[in-house]
Amino acid sequence: MTLQVKPTRDGYGDGLVEAGQRDERIVVLGADLTGSTRADRFATRFPERFVECGIAEQNALNIASGLALAGKIPFVSTYAVFVVGRALDQIRTTVCYSQLNVKIAGAHGGISVGADGATHQALEDVATLRAIPGITVIVPCDYYETRKAIVWAAEHEGPVYVRFGREPVPVLTDETTPFVVGKAQLLQDGTDVTIINNGPVLKECLDAVALLQEQGIAARLLNMPTVKPIDREAIIRAARETGAIVTVEEHQVMGGFGSAVAEVVVQEAPVPMRFIGIQDRFGESGEPEELFAAFGLKAQNIVAAACEAIAAKKAC
Repeated sequence: MTLQVKPTRDGYGDGLVEAGQRDERIVVLGADLTGSTRADRFATRFPERFVECGIAEQNALNIASGLALAGKIPFVSTYAVFVVGRALDQIRTTVCYSQLNVKIAGAHGGISVGADGATHQALEDVATLRAIPGITVIVPCDYYETRKAIVWAAEHEGPVYVRFGREPVPVLTDETTPFVVGKAQLLQDGTDVTIINNGPVLKECLDAVALLQEQGIAARLLNMPTVKPIDREAIIRAARETGAIVTVEEHQVMGGFGSAVAEVVVQEAPVPMRFIGIQDRFGESGEPEELFAAFGLKAQNIVAAACEAIAAKKAC
């Protein structure tokens, strides 16, 4: 069966329209990338509630903060590498320190941006923002999960960061799939090792589980879109019941999702871990599939990491 593929950024655009229909307080701010982020769907539907700020990310966050103080629910839409890299002071001090109701949408997350290359591939944004107090950080896996994350963010009181990508990815959830912030989804149970996915790399994780099964290895698979707050209960249970963990993310392994999982594991149930992600290097230009292979984000890399973790468990 051929899976439907759809960009997660489409989920952002459609989620904005859905949320905007429900609540007239929602306002969207663009930063000269309105079409690319799919915020143009909201701008077309609700032009009176859209503000184009131009290439001025810091100003966009300041305007959004003022709108939040006036009772609006602003979404700032731009590339993750720009909003986190250029407007970190505004995110940290103006938005989060004051706990303003501002939502930040980081598009073009990860290396799957492709030909745009290292300057446009956000690989450090999750690590940067999860260290800031009071902000929720979500990295959805597909179109529907992104759409649901945006609708949830609109209803949640407080700062939220949602990261999504450019390229079409397999649609692995649907409208009925539960989405609860701070909770993981158990996609496959297993007793030998746990693979924990964050973001649009989920299809590679599913393929890895199938390959491991061919080797007689029962892998548990968790999809965990929320980096902060993280599902401590699911992580602790996985560590205690399977004894080995592999995390998978389209982000630097240092300080990102894998680090967040490891912080729980080392405190509550220390077990061998391996980390699939970007290994301390910048991105490159290329086709997404080529980059996934070059950076070690394919199913076979996950399988190898799982076998290493299992071997380390047996050696303990």
